[in-house]
Amino acid sequence: MDMPMPTLPDILAARKRIAPYLRPTPLFNYAALDKLAGMTIWVKHENHQPIGAFKVRGGVNLLAQLSDDERRRGVVSASTGNHGQSVAYAARLFGTQAVIGVPRGANPLKVEAMQNMGAEVLFLGKDFDEARVAAEAVSKERNMRFIHAANEPALIAGVGTHTLEVLEERPEIEVVIVPVGGGSGASGACIAAKTINPRIQVVGVQAAAAPAAYLSWKENRLAESDSTTFAEGLATRVGFSLTQAILRQYLDDFVLVSDDEMRQAMRLMLEKTRNLVEGAGASPLAAALQLKERLAGKKVALIVSGGNSSMEHLRQALGW
Repeated sequence: MDMPMPTLPDILAARKRIAPYLRPTPLFNYAALDKLAGMTIWVKHENHQPIGAFKVRGGVNLLAQLSDDERRRGVVSASTGNHGQSVAYAARLFGTQAVIGVPRGANPLKVEAMQNMGAEVLFLGKDFDEARVAAEAVSKERNMRFIHAANEPALIAGVGTHTLEVLEERPEIEVVIVPVGGGSGASGACIAAKTINPRIQVVGVQAAAAPAAYLSWKENRLAESDSTTFAEGLATRVGFSLTQAILRQYLDDFVLVSDDEMRQAMRLMLEKTRNLVEGAGASPLAAALQLKERLAGKKVALIVSGGNSSMEHLRQALGW
């Protein structure tokens, strides 16, 4: 691996860099969730970001550091939606063109949001990984800067600011549960939490129907798997080198949750907190409920990564 692993100073620098553009998100406790799970739960509301997802932290941090030449040429990336929105949002802030490759059948609300922010959206392949390979080819054809969704130190440092904010506000937190798709959010959480307080447990959670990152971590290799989950934020078929290296060094545990468990968690978040969250954003609550006995009585932070649910996914979650 020839990419530098981000450090806490990188996350601190990222916080200063993104501060003019992004406010800290709320960290709320809900008595109803505490009672339900048997632990003290603090919810980090990344669904309250301008794009409805944590990824915007990384996009702003990375685009802020591009050279004049890179901004002139523009950027290309691939996404199931939230990362693409973050790149589109940041590209608009810094006056550069963004091209986002998405899989066919991508969440239409996320596609529309990227287009509304000025990005060119290309439908490239059946899933995220096919779109990623095709988008990298587009970047070469157009001589534009390719932004990998996981193997980008600046993205990881940027998104790690969510856990920095959690621990500055609530240093007593004992466990952080964070979703894992490509792994940037979990990697940032690990670096921040373990550097600030090594006793904090960081738990990753991925869809059982898309376990590539989980298998990569468990087997200490870059594994591949099928991806059939509805939770597009977790829908990757391969592990990635930089994020896996960080997770192997720092992550305490990794759990898989079913699509039904995530749908139940979406319903509970709506009912108990009055917040709309997407499948990936609900996965930390699903994991907390799965780990209920082990985490009993602990102070737990859930990184609710996003709230960009499609209407179809919401209807499925509510049983309509």
